[in-house]
Amino acid sequence: MSEPRRPTELIYLTAPSVLPALVAIGLAAAVVGLYAWWPYSVAGGLIALVSLIAWLRANRGEISRMPIEQRLDTAPIPLSVAPPPE
Repeated sequence: MSEPRRPTELIYLTAPSVLPALVAIGLAAAVVGLYAWWPYSVAGGLIALVSLIAWLRANRGEISRMPIEQRLDTAPIPLSVAPPPE
């Protein structure tokens, strides 16, 4: 048996990160602060803003490590053909 060919299209996944959860927690604290006490809104807004900036910078770094173009080597999908009439 021959070995399978190496894949030509690659899938890139982002690294695990806690930053999306921090953005959500910061936004939740900002909303709670509107009803509870205004310093919660300020702290939540700062947490959300700093986390969002860090998340976008990490995303930019991951995108810059991806190859600019990939060699595509896929076969076309065959058209379904109706069976010949009998």
